Amino acid sequence: MAYTNLDYLRNITEGDSGSIREIIELFIEQVPEFIGNMKKHLEEKDYIALGKEAHKAKSSVMILGMDETGHNLKSLQLSTLNGTRVETYENEVVRFEKECLLAIAELNHELILLKK
Repeated sequence: MAYTNLDYLRNITEGDSGSIREIIELFIEQVPEFIGNMKKHLEEKDYIALGKEAHKAKSSVMILGMDETGHNLKSLQLSTLNGTRVETYENEVVRFEKECLLAIAELNHELILLKK
């Protein structure tokens, strides 16, 4: 199963492999920070901060065509703002982490192809 779809990224960069590589590398660099912050906010029950982090991460995943992940982050963000579905937050963070790690594996393969 593919977790990323780089069609949008290729379109906005007009296929420029340098720009594509830069955006992919930035995402790979940002993911551990997103995951770490989300886990920290969850542990501290700082749900407003969790929602803000989900919002930040959403933009990054959407540019890489991770639409379902983006929609899940939007749902998490809205839930944290409304204080609803608190019991689902942990599962959403775990799912985000899993999907991002699988996406990174795909993106690392893409980086290899871009270097050729």
